[in-house]
Amino acid sequence: MQYEIKGTTYPVAILRLSRGESIITEGGSMVWMSPNMKMETSGGGLGKMFGRVLSGESLFQNIYTAEGGDGLIACASSFPGELRVFQISPGNSMVLQKTAFLCAERGVELSTFFQKKLGSAFFGGEGFIMQKVSGSGLCFAEFDGDIVEYTLGPGERIVVDTGNLAAMTESCSLDIQKVPGVKNALFGGEGLFNTIVTGPGRVWLQTMSISSFAGLLSGYLPQKN
Repeated sequence: MQYEIKGTTYPVAILRLSRGESIITEGGSMVWMSPNMKMETSGGGLGKMFGRVLSGESLFQNIYTAEGGDGLIACASSFPGELRVFQISPGNSMVLQKTAFLCAERGVELSTFFQKKLGSAFFGGEGFIMQKVSGSGLCFAEFDGDIVEYTLGPGERIVVDTGNLAAMTESCSLDIQKVPGVKNALFGGEGLFNTIVTGPGRVWLQTMSISSFAGLLSGYLPQKN
């Protein structure tokens, strides 16, 4: 499979498949394709369907296959931001924010990633449940706003505001830390908890989260009486 990413604010991944190649897409991500692309909708079993719902995706995924020759399919981001491509292989899994999965080669598997620590489970907010992509192949993910990447050494940590963690390698670990001081927590405007990412590994941070953006817009929308 060959691909190119075009666009800036609303990027699109244009994928060129050889005859017989398939990709898995999140429902609604396809924006155009060649007429020889055959679509098949699959749930993959009740357990996988339930896991996808928990991680912010739809119950079903679409499988597109190039039939009778080479094919083309384009998958677009649903929100202003960036598209990133990850090479997934055994021992090289990725953890993504909820709803980040856009599409992937057929050998990539999507599952739910739960925080292991109790504090994370109760106070993690958007970081409570994330997506894990494993298997083998290319994975395309959509993130909000712009992306800044860091490489963390063993034991090195970075403090991230809830909702701004876009992705990390599975070698990193997560924890939730309460903002110190009652005044800071109540009046600082940064929320009650922060996410702590600890290396070794790579981490991708987004400059905006959909929930924060929606919260800003809500104040300008007409209210129902």
